Parts: sequence; structure tokens; C-alpha cells
Amino acid sequence: MCEFTVILDGKTVFKDAVYAKMESNNVIVKDVLGESKELRNCKIIEVDVNSTRLVLSSLRV
Repeated sequence: MCEFTVILDGKTVFKDAVYAKMESNNVIVKDVLGESKELRNCKIIEVDVNSTRLVLSSLRV
């Protein structure tokens, strides 16, 4: 299984993510145990399977 490290603006904010979903201007990520985190005012800019990274960027509001 591919588990991603979630990086927001260069900082690791969540580890072992197996699920990610954009909802409006937020990204929801979950790990295999069901723990979740909602990251507000951001968007997905890169999914790198080889490096197991999910890169987010803050939206300028």
C-alpha cells in the first residue's frame, strides 16, 4: 500500500495518508487507521507516488 507524507508549504503536516479529498478550499486526508485531518484554505499541487509525497499549497485569501 502507498502511504503519503502530506506537505503543506514545505512543512510535513500529516504522515501515512492513504486518502485525500478536496472539498471546496479544504483538503481532507486520512490514514489507514481512519485518523483524519482537515487542512483549510489549501489545494493539492502534486502527487508523487515514487517519493510517497502529497504536496499542498496554501490559497491566498
